[in-house]
Amino acid sequence: MTSGADFNDIHRRMDGAINAFKHDLASLRTGRASSNLLDPVMVQAYGSAMPITQVATVSVPEPRMISVSVWDKSMVGAVDRAIRESNLGFNPIMDGTTLRIPLPELNEQRRKELVKIAHTYAENARIAARHVRRDGMDHLKKAEKDGDISEDDHRKQADRIQKLTDETISSIDSLLEAKEAEIMHV
Repeated sequence: MTSGADFNDIHRRMDGAINAFKHDLASLRTGRASSNLLDPVMVQAYGSAMPITQVATVSVPEPRMISVSVWDKSMVGAVDRAIRESNLGFNPIMDGTTLRIPLPELNEQRRKELVKIAHTYAENARIAARHVRRDGMDHLKKAEKDGDISEDDHRKQADRIQKLTDETISSIDSLLEAKEAEIMHV
């Protein structure tokens, strides 16, 4: 029995890179309101930074409006500040413990900025996939050096890891392409 790379672990970590990328893309605005748009917002609450979903309910009452119902009245100012400072381009309107966030029309410049952000997210996901590949390859080199696997097994497993990496990066690229088309669609 030859050992070598743990392909279940490599597969799981590659899928993790894709899922993290999908989550990042979901937070990019495409002209339609979505509760995911506020996912990156961290609120300073009770002495620590926490996701907005842990201090408020985020809903979408209409296509171009996000509503944030803050649970604790004393946190409304902190939530408002966190949203304004998040670089998402939102200006909440306070209405008691509820913040209403109207989504402005996306202009060409803002669309291009969002595409750049999407490209950054994609590059981070590609880097994560390449890190997984590097770890797998290092493991194979060590296994061959220790005499656990033969040179042929090393080559076969290395090819399998490379194929998995190529598929992952291809997935990332096609997700990016779809998101870019969605952002640029007027």
